[in-house]
Amino acid sequence: MIIAPGPRFVQGSFISSLDMMDSCTQDLPMQSDVRGRELDRRIVAALQLNGRAPWGTIARYVGTSESTVLRRAAQLTESGQLRVIGVVDVLRCGLGVPVLVRFRCRPGTATAVAEAVAARPETRYASVLTGSADCTAEIVLPSHEDVARLEVHRLAGGDDVLETETLAVMRTFTSNHDWDSGVLDADAVAGLRGTDVRPFEEQLWERPPERLDELDLAIIAALGEDGRMPYKELARQVGASESTAARRVDSLVRRGCLRFRTLAEPDILGFTVEFMLWLSVLPGRLDEAGQQLASHPGTRYLSATTGRFNLVGQVALRHFGELYRHTTDVVGALPGLQAADVTLQVSTLKRAWTPTPATRTTLEDV
Repeated sequence: MIIAPGPRFVQGSFISSLDMMDSCTQDLPMQSDVRGRELDRRIVAALQLNGRAPWGTIARYVGTSESTVLRRAAQLTESGQLRVIGVVDVLRCGLGVPVLVRFRCRPGTATAVAEAVAARPETRYASVLTGSADCTAEIVLPSHEDVARLEVHRLAGGDDVLETETLAVMRTFTSNHDWDSGVLDADAVAGLRGTDVRPFEEQLWERPPERLDELDLAIIAALGEDGRMPYKELARQVGASESTAARRVDSLVRRGCLRFRTLAEPDILGFTVEFMLWLSVLPGRLDEAGQQLASHPGTRYLSATTGRFNLVGQVALRHFGELYRHTTDVVGALPGLQAADVTLQVSTLKRAWTPTPATRTTLEDV
């Protein structure tokens, strides 16, 4: 049995066991690789909690030095496995209406259909499924009136699409940027995210849409490219003072207009199974069921929608064996549940407007 060395002082400085294991690649290459992946997992988990957390704060909660965090985060970023971006809440700001579209496709064409949809600029999310639907996408339209004019078949490439179903998002209970992967302990969650960790949607969804001015939109656009952009650089890009840029970012976050999304595939965090839930719930129990399901640690996204399915979610589990109990004990316990459909995600092509690492090259060629 190999016992990992505990924390010790080296030349007057405190070095954690994670830091030491990261540096001993020559003596214990296999063990170092395992510990390196664990450290990467903790770094990504910290950024998932707070995409703009200072590197020194992240280092403190993941148990290593700031220089190690910077080096490993840079490696993850350069390999396309990690990115932090600012995302605007289109519903909150009156900039659009998200709709979820389910596609049934001709045999063997689901990936091509999903790639065609993912390549569209109005598509925020796209994945290939297995089950009652072959692929799905979230598309942002200018207004709810545009749902009726959505020509889904043209978006998806014509005759390969046999049937579609469009569900407009009415309210979001929780989103991926609110998700706590559970990798870090409660002290780290409180230190990185703060004590009030309720989703923005829960607090603000009934308020009238916010109005954004040109400076707000410029800030959102800049942070959409780099969510960790320093305020000095942000101020330079938007033509404002550093203090003004910082105040505007804080205001946008407090009003629920801007959030910071850490883009990393769930398997980095130890989640190997993703699936979509399509639920039909009695209208009088919809709010209760939504809040109950949103509180489950596996729920990454959950919205109330129009149509046959009025509660749609995306869930991540650590392994396939957990799916049965999730279906019986979590979904089965929801109040007012009338029907449930599960579609496994075979591959995800786009998240938060951004192609995933495995599909980025393919999508650029579409």
